[in-house]
Amino acid sequence: MSTLLITHPSFVDHDTGFGHPERPDRMRAIDRVLGHELFSPLKRQQAPLRDDVEEQIVRVHPKSHLERIRSVSQSFTTNTYAHVDGDTVMSKGTWEAALRSVGGGLDAVDAVMTDKVDNAFCQVRPPGHHAEKERAMGFCFFSNTAIAAHYARARFGAERLAVIDFDVHHGNGTQDVFWSDKDMFYGSTHQMPLFPGTGALSETGVGNIWNAPLKEGDDGAIFREAYTQRILDPLMNFAPDLVIVSAGFDAHKHDPLGGLRLVEADFMWATTKLVEIATKTANGRIVSMLEGGYNLEALAKSVGVHVRTLMAAAS
Repeated sequence: MSTLLITHPSFVDHDTGFGHPERPDRMRAIDRVLGHELFSPLKRQQAPLRDDVEEQIVRVHPKSHLERIRSVSQSFTTNTYAHVDGDTVMSKGTWEAALRSVGGGLDAVDAVMTDKVDNAFCQVRPPGHHAEKERAMGFCFFSNTAIAAHYARARFGAERLAVIDFDVHHGNGTQDVFWSDKDMFYGSTHQMPLFPGTGALSETGVGNIWNAPLKEGDDGAIFREAYTQRILDPLMNFAPDLVIVSAGFDAHKHDPLGGLRLVEADFMWATTKLVEIATKTANGRIVSMLEGGYNLEALAKSVGVHVRTLMAAAS
């Protein structure tokens, strides 16, 4: 068995303009790390433009949302931009990249649910965890992990799906999609107060939402304590059939958009703990999808330890 890496050159073509933190260089930085010989055992696959991608998107988003994004995407000429909101930018390459981001998650679910691989990492952009049912925001257009979860239910009959999010920003979009569904678990550690302003302890859905807000300056020790008590213990009790990770690395101490103090060892620890639970309840099945991380060196190193931990679990 093995770990699958899914990515595509089109992710560099999602141009967000000069000075935007969610920029194509993020992909190039990760490529340099995952191109090292240490990662040669990875199975590699390109993120597809699937025939069913729009069908899967509208399991989570209304068709009107899909059509709004499509309509904007059809208005571009070369080197022009459109702002969906203050910081969510579209350009000529965005539509294809967004569809391939979703498609990468769908292919990863196919691979792990049919036991072709143990786990998968989707090196994709644009990210997805801020995209609410009817609103693109926070650099995100479609809720990549939530779409993957709903697909696993529809295609493979998975009954209990979990998305675990360690991005520095709360995944308001995933929470919005999962809010009323007791068989969809969302667990998030994040800095608060910080964009998007959601993620309080009191936000519990139907008992399926587990938020663990952290404050600016909190380090790995505080993160690990909160992660264990507020995320891992409830997740183990939930006993997921598939674990999906919103893998944002902007909680790193060097990231410019957050104020937490995590280091690579903390992401390795968190990944190891998710692997342990997935091994016990889900036959080791994990699909990880990239979210944030905006200091290029910290992002690349953090992705490296995350993927190496997934590879070790699959060996």
